[in-house]
Amino acid sequence: MGISIKNPKVDEFLSGATKWKDEYEKLRNIVLDCGLTEEFKWMHPCYTFENKNIVLIHGFKEYCALLFHKGALLQDTDRILIQQTENVQAARQIRFTNVQEIVEMETSLKAYINEAIEVEKAGLKVNFKENTDFIIPEELQQKFDEMPALKTAFEGLTPGRQRAYILYISKAKQSKTRESRVEKYIQQILDGKGMND
Repeated sequence: MGISIKNPKVDEFLSGATKWKDEYEKLRNIVLDCGLTEEFKWMHPCYTFENKNIVLIHGFKEYCALLFHKGALLQDTDRILIQQTENVQAARQIRFTNVQEIVEMETSLKAYINEAIEVEKAGLKVNFKENTDFIIPEELQQKFDEMPALKTAFEGLTPGRQRAYILYISKAKQSKTRESRVEKYIQQILDGKGMND
C-alpha cells in the first residue's frame, strides 16, 4: 500500500503537541504507510478504511497509544493489545513510552493494522454485551418511575451512552451518592445527551 494523504487538521494537532510529539509523528508515518485515510475525530488523528474507523492515535500522562477500534477481534499474536478497562468491549490499545519502542515494533504494528483492515473488509462485528446485561441502579429506576419522560429519553440514547450512565451511577458505593449522580444528569439525559456530550 502507498503513503496516504496527510490531513491538515492532524498537522495542526501535531504542531500543537507538547508531549509525545515524536511518538505521534512516528505512529502517523507507520499508519499512513498502510494506506489508510487520515481524519481528525474526537480531537485525535483517526485512520479509516472505506469510512470505517480502524485505528486512532492518542496520548495520556504515562503513555501514548494506538487504539484499534475493533481490537477485540484481532489475533494479538504478539500479546501486546491492552483492554483499557474491564468495561471497554471492542477497542484495544498498544501503548508506548518512547519512540524507540515504536521503531522496534514497526513490523508488528503494520501487521496489526493490516489485520484490522482485513477485519473491516470481512465485515466482522464485535459482539457487545446487551444493555440488559447491565443492571439499572435502583436510584435510577426510582427516577424513571417518577418521571416517565426520563425513562423514554434514556431509552432513546445510544447503547454506549446508556451503559456509561449505568456504570457511572452504579460505581458509587452509597445510595445517597448514586441519587446525587442521577440528579446531576437528569437534564443531560432529557436533552438526549451522553455524559460527555
